[in-house]
Amino acid sequence: MKRPIRKLIVALLFLWAVPILDAGENTPADAAIEGILRERIDAAKQGVGIVVGLVDEKGQQIICFGKLSRDSDRMVDGNTVFEIGSATKVFSGLLLADEVERGEMKLDDPISKYLPPAVKVSTRNGRQITLLDLATHASGLPRMPDNFAPRDANNPYADYTVEQMYAFISGYTLPRDIGAAYEYSNLGAGLLGHIIARKAGADYESLVRERICGPLGMTNTQVVLSPALKARLATGHNPAREPVPNWTLPTLAGAGALRSTANDMLKFIAGNLGLTQSTLQPAMQLAQAPRRSAGAPEMQIGLCWHILNKFGTELIWHNGGTGGYHAFIGFDKKQHRGVVVLANSANSIDDIGLHLLESRFPLAHFEPMKDRVAINLKPETLDRYVGRYAVTSNIFFNLRRDGGKLMAQLTGQQYCEIFPESETDFFYKVANAQITFSTSAGGKVQSLVLHQNGLNQAAKKISDKPPEIRRAVKLDPGLYDAYVGEYQLAPGAVFTILRDGNRLLARLTGQGVLEIFPESETEFFYDVVDAQIIFVKDKQGKVTDLILHQNGQNPKAPKIK
Repeated sequence: MKRPIRKLIVALLFLWAVPILDAGENTPADAAIEGILRERIDAAKQGVGIVVGLVDEKGQQIICFGKLSRDSDRMVDGNTVFEIGSATKVFSGLLLADEVERGEMKLDDPISKYLPPAVKVSTRNGRQITLLDLATHASGLPRMPDNFAPRDANNPYADYTVEQMYAFISGYTLPRDIGAAYEYSNLGAGLLGHIIARKAGADYESLVRERICGPLGMTNTQVVLSPALKARLATGHNPAREPVPNWTLPTLAGAGALRSTANDMLKFIAGNLGLTQSTLQPAMQLAQAPRRSAGAPEMQIGLCWHILNKFGTELIWHNGGTGGYHAFIGFDKKQHRGVVVLANSANSIDDIGLHLLESRFPLAHFEPMKDRVAINLKPETLDRYVGRYAVTSNIFFNLRRDGGKLMAQLTGQQYCEIFPESETDFFYKVANAQITFSTSAGGKVQSLVLHQNGLNQAAKKISDKPPEIRRAVKLDPGLYDAYVGEYQLAPGAVFTILRDGNRLLARLTGQGVLEIFPESETEFFYDVVDAQIIFVKDKQGKVTDLILHQNGQNPKAPKIK
């Protein structure tokens, strides 16, 4: 995720370190692998528990380190349950291959064949989206639909409905030719799983358990966990290793809903390697076959499997991440070797999986995260830091005091508490990042410096007052209907205003959907960025324009639809 300075800073809370490590030998011994896990968890503070599974012609082994949760004494093991996120997609690809082998579907079938007649799937230049297009992320559908606006950011897929998915597909215009380019799409993979389950007359989980888990003896892979499996579920943690809720994906299950164990996933990998025999062998071979480029010279894609060719080695793999977990599965068919890595934090462990498959893939290097201790400062001391700090002409740190807490907000992000370890040094708990304040000889705060991943970004204080904290008022949601539509902000830049029940949502071309909150009948504000929208009406009360207020600029966008 190679960004300009704004993106770099906005990514403040999730930036990766630079990978280093010389090429080594073959797969390290158990003690060496445990050392990698120990360093990642204890020194780098990048995880809570990690389980590694290895399988080859000699059998399988499990190496693990860490706990089910930060507050638990229970250690993770091969039977610990994790969310596997997007690794679910290869199960969707295998279900498709199995349908093809059964003669029930064809890869070049248009997806419209399996959707209700009321769903109008976009075409382009006479070409229809096919099942193969979905499985290879080449359908032209976006990563996420623009009517995806979760009510709960901690469980973002939970309230996205089939009806919303159908509505988006029916109204979407493809931006390029089908099959012309690889664009990773959670929507496309979720739609693929939905279509296959719909065709089979079953829900996605039942189909996975019947068609894949049954033949492979995978008894610990489910979407909705039994009480016994739930008792073995590791707690998920965000990048700062704080507990977070589990995710549910009722509509886009095929994109990331499965939960599993290292022992179960090793059975899946062993089957794909042909180390164990099952009726799925033909379908597995079909799913692994390269179909298209996956956006890089070294990468191709089969039916959801990514195929990486580097160092003279072909690795077939997929990863997955949810709000509190990360997974990697992969195998080397030539060496008959496979790897599973499951972790109960959102920090990536992909480098570990790749390195264990091919030692010339380097391990990531992380700056050790110190165990920092917060001190208490008086509210009047915290008030010295309150204000607005300019990083660039349109990127700002806003600081405010909330009781005994100092809260910091970077443009485009929400306020996060920062904790004092001295009168001028503060730290985040949600990331390995710190802020140092500089003062004049008279003690007046003049600037701050953000320290993260070896970078030191300065921001000059330009005001002693942060932007006003705005308060939403209650309106009749029926009033929002007048604002729904499209507004032309600039060539190629359109605001789309949507209503979702009692919420009003705004989407600018190329950005996600965000809720806007009413201050009056015509004035609305964002809560994640210092920006406001005012709707303009004519004398008859018809909405004609919107005005965006941001960074001292007030461009008008006429309503065009």
